[in-house]
Amino acid sequence: MSGPAVEIAAQVVRWQAGHGRNHLPWQNTRDAYRVWLSEIMLQQTQVATVLEYYARFLQRFPTVHDLAAAPQDEVLALWSGLGYYSRARNLHRCAQIVVEQHGGAFPRTVEALAALPGIGRSTAGAIASFCFGVRAPILDANVRRVLTRVLGFGGDLAEARNERALWTLAEDLLPREDLEQAMPRYTQGLMDLGAGICLPRNPACLLCPLQGACTAQRRGNPQDYPVRTRKLKRSAQAWWLLLREDGGGRLWLERRPSTGIWAGLYCPPVFMSREALDAALGADAARAQDLPAFTHVLTHRDLHLHPVLLRSGATAGMQGDWYTAPQWGALGLPAPVRKLLDGL
Repeated sequence: MSGPAVEIAAQVVRWQAGHGRNHLPWQNTRDAYRVWLSEIMLQQTQVATVLEYYARFLQRFPTVHDLAAAPQDEVLALWSGLGYYSRARNLHRCAQIVVEQHGGAFPRTVEALAALPGIGRSTAGAIASFCFGVRAPILDANVRRVLTRVLGFGGDLAEARNERALWTLAEDLLPREDLEQAMPRYTQGLMDLGAGICLPRNPACLLCPLQGACTAQRRGNPQDYPVRTRKLKRSAQAWWLLLREDGGGRLWLERRPSTGIWAGLYCPPVFMSREALDAALGADAARAQDLPAFTHVLTHRDLHLHPVLLRSGATAGMQGDWYTAPQWGALGLPAPVRKLLDGL
């Protein structure tokens, strides 16, 4: 390991101790359950949003044993609003495997952690470094941006060979001494730099501890990193939601398929067109009332939702069941559906 690389690690560790985030509830702990829970929640979700969900999850599931023993529907209900619901299903299954196969203790190696549902190499590295002082790199979006700028790494990360090369360089930069203390500080420091200093636009280079070592800052082109040419295109889709209500205020809900949008969650019946909905309703279609449409924005798709209210009506041949407000309130519902039902 070269001298400049050693200094980069030391600078990040020193900076994090004095200027990084040290107040978050999942910090200053070596409890792998709490660190794992926070890392899964923080995937593509802002810290401010996660704080409330994290506290609520720990109140209901204080240990991995509690989470493993819970019904999946209860886990999905608590997750409602965080999005990316496959995270919640993987979270639940991961807890069960940790209890069943590891006696309730998370494994201590990156390889064993990465074999668990929902834990990729970067999340495994974060858990291993935070909890066990393992010398393991991470490469989430923020850290990838920091390192490509510091190193001037211009390889196209859409290509697997360049991604592998960056992993190797990230590992070379890791601390080599006092790992129990240095690795958690270093890992958190890179995360903090990416979240608050090394921003995608208008990075605060003058406040960065790595300013003197940063290739992109020296060249004056931090906005050129990281390089990724292949981008997912946005798409749009329209759904008609049948809000069928019986005379007693119950709503008809069905469970979504196990794959696709809102997989495994409860939802009013979905139709791809108003014509398809009318055909399913038959004579009842004339009594259906269109409610204001709205758009729900997913990561790479705009979902245009058209709620249609029908009071009473036959349900023969339809999958699902009737639910009262307290009952559906405890189900795993997509956030826009929950908001829609709350407004009825």
